[in-house]
Amino acid sequence: MPRSYSQFRAAFALAKASLVAMLRSPTSVVFSLLFPVIFIVVFGSMVDNTIVQLKIAPSPGCDTANPLYKSLIKISNITIDTSLNTHDAIEALQKGRLTAIIDIKKDATTSLIPAYDVHLTSSTSSAGRNALLQTLLKNAIGSIDEKVFQSNPTIATIHTTELPGRVYRQIDFILPGQLGFSLLMAGVFGSSFLLFNLRQGLVLKRLSATPISRAYLILGEMISRLFFHVLSFIIMVALGYFVFKFTLVNGFYTFLEMLFFSLFGLIIFMGIGFIISGVIQNESSIAPVANTFTLPQILLCGLFFPIENYPHWLQSFCNILPLTFFVDGLRKIAFEGTHIWQMPEQLSGLIIWAIIISFLSVKLFKWE
Repeated sequence: MPRSYSQFRAAFALAKASLVAMLRSPTSVVFSLLFPVIFIVVFGSMVDNTIVQLKIAPSPGCDTANPLYKSLIKISNITIDTSLNTHDAIEALQKGRLTAIIDIKKDATTSLIPAYDVHLTSSTSSAGRNALLQTLLKNAIGSIDEKVFQSNPTIATIHTTELPGRVYRQIDFILPGQLGFSLLMAGVFGSSFLLFNLRQGLVLKRLSATPISRAYLILGEMISRLFFHVLSFIIMVALGYFVFKFTLVNGFYTFLEMLFFSLFGLIIFMGIGFIISGVIQNESSIAPVANTFTLPQILLCGLFFPIENYPHWLQSFCNILPLTFFVDGLRKIAFEGTHIWQMPEQLSGLIIWAIIISFLSVKLFKWE
C-alpha cells in the first residue's frame, strides 16, 4: 500500500535541495558570512575610541623639568610629541594633526613658591579638543595645588564610589549588528533571487502540479535558511567570543537564547524576499527594490553606530524598523542577560512584523 503524501517530507526535501544550492552559491556565502566576518574582525580589532586622544608638542623653550609637565606625561589620553620643530608643529596644528603647542615658563615674579606660566597655542582645527586639553590642565594644576597647599579651605570635597560592572567592549555593540546584517542580506536577497529564478525556470510551475501547498514550500525554504543561518551564527559568535571577548552573560544558554530569538528575524527578512520575488516581473529590478528596503535598515538600525546619534524626529522612525527590534534584542540578551519574555517592546514589535510579512508573503506567492 503506497504511503500517503506528507507535506512535511516534501518541505524537508525542498529544504535539503535549497541548502545545497546556498552552500554552492558564492553570493550567499559572501553576503551572509564573509562580509559580516570581515566587519567583526575590523571593528573588533579597533582600539577603543571612546576616549578622545590629544596630541601636544612642547615649544623649543618649554620647561620640561617642572611637576606640571611631568603630570601631563602621566595622563593616558595625552600624547606629547617632542620630535617636531617649530615649523612642523605649526603646520601640524593648522592641519588638525596636533591639538596644541604648549609652552611652560617659570614665573619670575614669585620667589617663595615656584609658579609657572602656561601658554597654549591652538587653532580652529582642534577647537573641541583644545577645550578638553584646558580642562585636563586645570585638573592637573588643581591636583598639584591640593598637595602643596593642603591647609587651604575648600568649598566642597568630592568623594567617589565605583561599583563593579561588566566591561562594555566595542565588539558587544558590533557583533549583534553584524548578526542582523547577515540575516537581513541572506533573507532578503537570497530568498528573492532564489524564488524568482525558480519561477523563471518553471520549477515552481512543476511543483504546482504536486500536492505540496505554497505554505509548506515556503516552510521548506525557511528550514534551509535556518540551517545556513545556524552555521553562520555559530561561526560569528565563536569568532567574537574567543578572539575579541564578546560578552555572553550566561554562556551557552545566552547563545541558545540569541539563536532562538533569531527565528523572528529569519521569518521577517525571508518573507520580505518572498514578497519582492512575487511582485517583481523583471530580474534586473530585484536588486534596486531589495536595496530600497535593506539600505535604510543598515544605516538607521544601529548596526555601526547608536541610534541616539540621530535627530529625535528620525529616531522615532528608526525605532519601529524590524532590524532595530532584532539588533536591540540581541544586545540585551548577550550583554544584559535579559530573557526574551523580559523584552515586551522588542518581542511584540517583531511578532507584529512577522505576522504582517508572513501573511503578505503567502498571499503574494506565485507559482508562475
